[in-house]
Amino acid sequence: MARLQVKGYSHLVREVSSSGIVNTNVTEYETYMKRIKAREQHSDEIRSAVKEINTLKAELREIKDLIKELVNGS
Repeated sequence: MARLQVKGYSHLVREVSSSGIVNTNVTEYETYMKRIKAREQHSDEIRSAVKEINTLKAELREIKDLIKELVNGS
């Protein structure tokens, strides 16, 4: 895989076969991957909180229905 250095950028190279630009800076890549992972974790936490809220809503509806039955039955 032949690569050519991009002028003015020490951490960028161009792949000759695909003409794609590749960042060879490992530190930047690791930082990028950490951001992606943190974003995914945040999304998972939000999804989990929404599920818990929906469960609590359903339980609250059930409790309200039971209270209505008790009030109307008495």
